[in-house]
Amino acid sequence: MLVVRTESARSQRHWSTGDWSRDGPRPRAVGNRLINARCETVSEKPSFRAAFSRRRCLVPATGFYEWQKTGGRGKQPWHIHRPDDSPLAFAGIWEHWEADDGSALETCAIITTAANSRMEPIHHRMPVILDPADFPAWLDPEHEDRDRLESLMVPCPAGALVTDRIDTWVNRPANEGPGCLQPAAERSPGDGRLFH
Repeated sequence: MLVVRTESARSQRHWSTGDWSRDGPRPRAVGNRLINARCETVSEKPSFRAAFSRRRCLVPATGFYEWQKTGGRGKQPWHIHRPDDSPLAFAGIWEHWEADDGSALETCAIITTAANSRMEPIHHRMPVILDPADFPAWLDPEHEDRDRLESLMVPCPAGALVTDRIDTWVNRPANEGPGCLQPAAERSPGDGRLFH
């Protein structure tokens, strides 16, 4: 995962997610559940409080996936992106860990907020998507105006995003590539999948 920690391009690095707790018998299992941080509690929750105060970052993306419950055990995947496919910048926080063996691990979590009106039918939460004008305030570790920072963690305007219903092929973690974005209606009978 690519993360921007400052305005300098040299600060871009690849990251893993999770591992927010080093204590306990299975820290990775705990960490893997903490890839998202809720905007309502990120500044107060002990696992995120210090990172929110001084280690905020941007997580660039061309879009994101969300799964809509369809009744029973079924879920419909959606691809959410800008109408012109320009990049998004998710608000994030990062942490640096030193393992007992001396190795370093840098992790991040994406901050989520309530869904806007476009996302609401799909899911009740969405990533905080920052406007470029707000990048400097978000990335500045000296910026301590909590009210100002919290005012940035709101749903983006509904018109800033489009939602595309996509094929369930994306549901398998082993599947990667352009096929993950294939619209649900464009599946062909010869590709091993059934029509809706």
